[in-house]
Amino acid sequence: MTGETQPVTEAELHAWIDGELPEERIAAVERHLADRPEDAQRFERYRAQRALLARSFGPLIDQPLPDHLTPPFAPRKAAAVPPSRFGRGRVWGLALAASLLLFVAGGATGWAVRDRLGGGRGAGGDALSTAFLADAVAAHKVFSVEVRHPIEVGVDQEAHLVSWLSKRIGRDMRCPKATKSGYELIGGRLLADAEGPAALYMYEDAAGRRITLYIRSTKSPAGTAFRFAQDGGLQALYWQDNGLALAVTGDLDRATLSAIAEEVYGALNS
Repeated sequence: MTGETQPVTEAELHAWIDGELPEERIAAVERHLADRPEDAQRFERYRAQRALLARSFGPLIDQPLPDHLTPPFAPRKAAAVPPSRFGRGRVWGLALAASLLLFVAGGATGWAVRDRLGGGRGAGGDALSTAFLADAVAAHKVFSVEVRHPIEVGVDQEAHLVSWLSKRIGRDMRCPKATKSGYELIGGRLLADAEGPAALYMYEDAAGRRITLYIRSTKSPAGTAFRFAQDGGLQALYWQDNGLALAVTGDLDRATLSAIAEEVYGALNS
């Protein structure tokens, strides 16, 4: 413990990583991180995410707002926004940043769920690609609305489903339940994405609402924190654990989705 009279706050930690922390608080924050390895690992991960986004999308930030996004009621020059304290001078840059925040939601909520589920296992894992999440959400959109053929193998053939998916995915698979949240497993199917075969489990509640669990193997054995993403009315929570990449998707609030992911995580690690 540092023994400092003024505790370091979460806001100060974020100001430190943004380079906006007052100079007189820098030493306190650095002591705080030295005494708390979990916080240090968490913010090192945030730093890596920021660097990745800067490398991938930095060239777009200073581009002008596309013509089709220019408000028809405003003069063309009025589309620009005065430079902010972060140096983002274009509306296009702000719009891009907002979309990325929706897609890469690896902040306090995701880490809090990770901490409840198993401590600091996610510190060393590679970030899941946006392509994986896009595949998971697309699969949910396609199959969750099917009336006659939402699944290939029903839960009444669970042993066959597990054996089949295990063989194709190349990992020992299970059929995790989500009964605590009011959902029953109805079955699953085999799919494919750019990385190879993937499994899709489907669950349904008493009102007929459906959620899906999308799983495929990944080359990295390390775990990652839970992250939220949103696509219209859909929420997705995705993570990586024990050589698998997983995503739970549904038209649910975050609290319910977190509870389902918690139950799935527990079932797969029991």
